[in-house]
Amino acid sequence: MAKFSSNYPQESEKTTAALSPPSAPTRFTRPSLPEGIVGLVVFSVIGYGGGSQLSRLGLDPVAYGLIFAALSGIAGIAGFAAAVLLRIRSLSPFGVRPVSRRWLLIGVGAGVVAFMVKGLAVLVYIAITGDSSTPQTVYAEGGSGGVLSLILATLFLGLLTPLGEELLFRGVIANLLLRHGPFFGVVSSALLFAFMHGINIVFPAALVMGLVGAELLRRSGSVWPAVVVHVVFNLPTVPVMVLAGMG
Repeated sequence: MAKFSSNYPQESEKTTAALSPPSAPTRFTRPSLPEGIVGLVVFSVIGYGGGSQLSRLGLDPVAYGLIFAALSGIAGIAGFAAAVLLRIRSLSPFGVRPVSRRWLLIGVGAGVVAFMVKGLAVLVYIAITGDSSTPQTVYAEGGSGGVLSLILATLFLGLLTPLGEELLFRGVIANLLLRHGPFFGVVSSALLFAFMHGINIVFPAALVMGLVGAELLRRSGSVWPAVVVHVVFNLPTVPVMVLAGMG
């Protein structure tokens, strides 16, 4: 990974500020620790706090599953928005910038490969831990109420969740950790992303997604290839679980 140069501006914030006139505002080329903390706090309050409160409402399993399928994406978008509005107030430093069709196609191919590698990683995790339980059956319940609920649950988990999680965990978190070098930035952001999913069968899958997404962000300079990977990665999840009778 260290052999490839990033498409982001190479100058540091310190250098940029030093070359600017005294009256010029500080320019940010990447998010830094304050943006990361704020983003993760907002994500946790909405995602985990909201999920905890939902479990107490006694909702119909289909309704609960649909809301829960949308919650991570909503929490990610909210965390990202909070990070952007904190100081920088511009999308480009967070990797929200145009990218060529070539990179989007690379994202599709990487998503297919990541999906296959995920299966192997999950099998290794089960072999090591003996734990095959999954917290994601709630998504299958959300998609088990008929055609409409299946479509909604698939869209929430397959489109909304990738958008929200990639904006936060790649656009904010991976970006700020890449300040410390490509290897550290890619691996540490992927580990954090995986740990946020808990130590369970989802952990190895999230780790694979985090590594691929962060590396594509680093190489392309844009968050969109990682979003494409995540969409390909997530889109089959609900239909497969419903067909397997997990709902």
